[in-house]
This record gives sequence, C-alpha cells and structure tokens, in this order.
Amino acid sequence: MQDAAIFDPLVADSPDAHQAQGEEFGKSSPLDELDAKARRGFNKLQKRLRRQVGNAIIDYGMIHEGDRVMVCLSGGKDSYTMLEILRNLQRNAPVNFSLVAVNLDQKQPGFPEHVLPGYLESTGVEYYILERDTYSVVKEKTPEGKTTCALCSRLRRGSLYGFAEEIGATKVALGHHREDILETLFLNMFYGGSLKAMPPKLLSDDGKNIVIRPLAYCREADIAEFARLMDFPIIPCNLCGSQPNMQRQVVKEMLAEWERKHPGRIETMFKAVTNVAPSQLADRELFDFEGLEAKQARLHERRIDALNLSPGG
Repeated sequence: MQDAAIFDPLVADSPDAHQAQGEEFGKSSPLDELDAKARRGFNKLQKRLRRQVGNAIIDYGMIHEGDRVMVCLSGGKDSYTMLEILRNLQRNAPVNFSLVAVNLDQKQPGFPEHVLPGYLESTGVEYYILERDTYSVVKEKTPEGKTTCALCSRLRRGSLYGFAEEIGATKVALGHHREDILETLFLNMFYGGSLKAMPPKLLSDDGKNIVIRPLAYCREADIAEFARLMDFPIIPCNLCGSQPNMQRQVVKEMLAEWERKHPGRIETMFKAVTNVAPSQLADRELFDFEGLEAKQARLHERRIDALNLSPGG
C-alpha cells in the first residue's frame, strides 16, 4: 500500500449502510437531523478517520494483497468505527482484501444477542458469532474485589486467535485507538515495571496470528463522535465497564487532565512511542552498553587512519 491518498477518498461516502441499519432497527439516524454545516463537519470527521487509518495501514504494512481480515467486533464504539472505516477503505484500496466480522458472545447475563446479527445483516458483511462462556470462568477465577480485565482479555484473545485460524483469517484487527496505546504504556510503567504499550502490528506469541490495530492514529474523541453520529447500536460491557478503581480508568483520567491543562500533550506523547532511542534508556538486551568501549576504540582507529591518509601526512 503505497499511497495514503488512495485510502482517503475525497468524496464522503453516502450513509447507505447506516440507512439500512436505521430501517432494520426502526429508528431515524442523527445524521438525518444534520443541517448543511453539521453535515460538512461529519464529512470532515469521516475523512480524517479514513486518512488516519489509511496512514496507519501504510506505515506498518498492516494489509496486503489477498488478506482476509478478521474484524473483532465487541459492540463498542471503537470496533464499530473500525469496521465502518475499513469498509470505506476497502472500496478504494490498491490491493484486494476481504473483511469478516467476528463477535465473541461471552455469555454475560443480559447480553442482547440479537443486536449485532441485526446490524451486520444490514451491512452485508460476512460475520460469525462465536459463543464461549468465558464469563463464568472469569467470575469463578477472579477474587472478590479484583478487576476482571486481565483474565477476561486473555480468554477473549485465546478464543478469537484460535477462531481466526479456523476461518482462514490472515490478520486479526482489534479496535484499540491512540489513547488505549498510551494508557497501556503508563499502566505498564506504573504497575508492571516495563516500558511497553500496544504496537500497531504484532505477531502473537505462538507465531500463528498477526494482529493489527488500524485505529492506532485515531483520537478517542473523534471515534466517540463518529459512533454517535452513525448511531451504532452500542452494547455496554456489563462484566468490567462499571468496576470501581480500575487502574486503566485512573490512568485515563490522568491523561485527560494533562490534555486539558496542556493541549497537544497526548499527541506529543504518542509521537514519543514512535520515536524511541534505545541508547538513551537502560535495557541491556535492547542496546549493547557493554560494547561501548570497543566501539569507541574502532572509531578512534578510523580517525587515526583518516589522519594518516591525509595529504602531507
């Protein structure tokens, strides 16, 4: 994928899929209520998201000719937006790739099982609903008062990665955005004693799956606004969304406060994630500190040789 412009059509797509969704669920869309100025604002927002996703795909080589991309759809704003933007880009991409949406039904009590199939039928996207009772496992294994996110995410990833193999998916797309990446960076620093975040592209530990995060360059606020205007049928996570004192929520509030006091700070911090200087950190596996004396000696020898070769030397 060589040209970001190819992934950023200048003409805003008509909301045909969204209209079909509205008919499916028997309600009007917020887009129907927009005046001309607001419609232009929506078009700008949609183009910005397409451009950012297209740039991420190009920068990290996320999608190639013939890829079958499994889009993990949770029912939240991020995964809905990821699927919609990838559908947009698919129409104009310089390579052929297919999309298949997969939702993991974790058997949470009260989960509205009809919502995602109804929405996906309206889009015409190939999809699967994968049923795994990870909810019971998480509730059984998690001590009282502890957050469920770590175990829940491990079980979810294991189920989805295995299913990707079953359906022949070559890439697994997750809906993590820019703030998710930064929150993970600080969570690992504060609580894990490691300097790592979420890479835009990742080979799974067993080497069987390549995971991509097409929303890596996208702001959460833009995604939230896009999801609101598209009127996606959001399904809240009743398992973990309301847990008090979640470490991620604390970090999220910290970053939001920094951004309020110093606008642009999140953008600068995200740039730092893409601009790492291993020699300026302290990881002995990442940089050869032990070999600096030998490197110094080699550089010194080259300078002496250069002096000896100079005219009149």
